[in-house]
Amino acid sequence: MGEYRNKTTGEIKTQGELRRDNPNMSMPRVWSNSVHEALNVDPVLPAPKPTENIGKYQYVARNGAVQDAKDNWVEAWEIKDMFADIEGGQTKAEQETEYQTQLDTSAAESNRIQRDILIAETDWWASSDLTMTSAQTTYRQALRDITTHSNWPHLEADDWPTKP
Repeated sequence: MGEYRNKTTGEIKTQGELRRDNPNMSMPRVWSNSVHEALNVDPVLPAPKPTENIGKYQYVARNGAVQDAKDNWVEAWEIKDMFADIEGGQTKAEQETEYQTQLDTSAAESNRIQRDILIAETDWWASSDLTMTSAQTTYRQALRDITTHSNWPHLEADDWPTKP
């Protein structure tokens, strides 16, 4: 459902909220300009979220509506910091460090589980009645050494060794 901006108050409401606020008004399924005028609202058109210039510890949030160059009301977006200094508590930098540590720990745990699964899938290569090829030995060693990879713990698919 779309959003609508009250021309008088600037308040933004959904179509469902406007229907609930006007229970005695019969409204069509698709709203025309006459319905907008009767409700004293302007439609708020979708606008793309910003995707550039977003910092590492920032996010994009809705911030009401603004008029575009054609005088249409469109969704407004703003880039916000995830953290702020807390009076008498942690600084923004301390919070960012703690958050990054949690992300790193979680990624490391996940990658270790993945590594252990991949090694377990090749354990049969090392049974006493088989001889591993050098490629198999190299692969298993690369899995054991994955924690020393330059991208650790934030590995990408290409960072993992290729199974022979």
